[in-house]
Amino acid sequence: MKRRIFGNMCIVALAAILLSTALVSVVYFNKLEERVKYEIKSESGYVETAIMLSDNDYLSAVENYETRITVINADGSVSYDSKAKDKDTLENHLYRPEVQAALSNGSGEATRTSNTLSEKTYYYAVLMPDGRILRLSSTISTVYSEFFALIPWLLLISALAVALSMVLANYLTKRIVAPINNLDLENPKDNAVYDEIAPLLSKISKQNEIIAHQIGELQQKQLEFSTITENMSEGFLIVDQKTDILSYNASAMKILGSKTSAENKSVLTLNRSESFRNAVDLALDGKHNEQSLQIEKRRYTLFANPVNRENKVVGAVVVILDVTEKAEREKLRREFTANVSHELKTPLTSISGFAEIIKNKIAKPEDISHFADKIYTETGHLISLVGDIIKLSQLDENVGVTENEPVDLYLMAESAIKRLDSAATKRNINIQLEGQQTFVNGSSQILEEMVYNLCDNAIKYNKPNGSVTVSVESDSQQIKLFVSDTGIGIPSSKIERVFERFYRVDKSHSKEIGGTGLGLAIVKHGATYHGAEVILDSTEGIGTTVSIIWKANK
Repeated sequence: MKRRIFGNMCIVALAAILLSTALVSVVYFNKLEERVKYEIKSESGYVETAIMLSDNDYLSAVENYETRITVINADGSVSYDSKAKDKDTLENHLYRPEVQAALSNGSGEATRTSNTLSEKTYYYAVLMPDGRILRLSSTISTVYSEFFALIPWLLLISALAVALSMVLANYLTKRIVAPINNLDLENPKDNAVYDEIAPLLSKISKQNEIIAHQIGELQQKQLEFSTITENMSEGFLIVDQKTDILSYNASAMKILGSKTSAENKSVLTLNRSESFRNAVDLALDGKHNEQSLQIEKRRYTLFANPVNRENKVVGAVVVILDVTEKAEREKLRREFTANVSHELKTPLTSISGFAEIIKNKIAKPEDISHFADKIYTETGHLISLVGDIIKLSQLDENVGVTENEPVDLYLMAESAIKRLDSAATKRNINIQLEGQQTFVNGSSQILEEMVYNLCDNAIKYNKPNGSVTVSVESDSQQIKLFVSDTGIGIPSSKIERVFERFYRVDKSHSKEIGGTGLGLAIVKHGATYHGAEVILDSTEGIGTTVSIIWKANK
């Protein structure tokens, strides 16, 4: 530990020194470069004034000037260069970036780096009143070349800093480790050390207490075990090699229907079914096994495992798991698959039949339009069915749903009523919208489908000349959407099933009413997605009211 602390301190110090040195160097030379550029721009004003006043006299006087001065004619030829022995050997400068910029804007600048000398040259050009271009340039050593030149000094400074850091790290490490070396482990809580070590000392203290109170701790563990098993919803049984019960929980007795104490009794007296007996017998033979058990209307799975000691079976553990809901879900899945197959097969059979009649030219010319209309209607039903199935699937998987946003239920209900206006008019049904603008946070796509389905059902299952009332209300506690109709109503015995997929109260009239049988299922799933509650109140022959209720803070 001491070496690790010492080494880490040294590494951190070295990294900090190297990083700070590099950053300071870069910042310094960037500032140097900016200053050189500023000075060249300032000099250009003085040089331009001097050239305009004295021209050749001034240029002759600055041949040894540190900054390179170049005078370029309007055609790009060089008329003067303070660093060139023969200006005629210089190439045309017309297309140099800084020259082009000066001709266009009055001034221009450019920086070019030498590939061989690791140097870069800054050029600044200005357009003089006589049409010539004055260019000043100066070579600046790059950050890298200057940095390499400073490496010996940096190494020396770093070495001194590292040496100082090692001395300080050694001193600080000893100070940090000293209180740890002086710990009194017999009385851990009496030590006054770092807060970070307090959890360790607490654990040591607890360990000492555990060792001192082994018997009490074992009794506590036994109590905890009993508490856990008693609060398990699964049944739990431990039996010995003779099938006598050694331990059990209340759930096991409740599942098996025993009202008296079962301890020291044979477990086979609790249930005499073949599957239960097989589970126990196989476990006592050393075989892990699973069995299905039916008790009244509920279904269970038995998990029986052997208990071994020194390669010998001395008992068995039996866990009884209630799988009724899982079995019901599997049953619903099979029913859903069968219903989907049936609902898809019916329109497809009609489409296939009508198409075959037309294909084989059996239909009369005047009947083709009628058959085409039938095909179109069945296709629309099929598309609607597939669309509803996809919506339900998306709600189940929570995919393909728009992001939540504030949605005005009143405007959404108004839009749904307008879309259903023609359907209501055909049956002479009056639709009224009550309430005011009320916002909920949710998916507009799902909410629109929910409201539309409720209004659509209220029209479909209404009586001729009936009425539908859509109401949107809110208070400090709740937001409510009501859809009420004066329709045929639902028998009380079937209200619980109307939200099931493909369930229809009156299957004999499902063909003429239309729909996919998934509308209320979508409403139920949509409400669950939004954390809302759906309440259905219906009286057969009088009408139905469906309410969706959100908490106000939703």
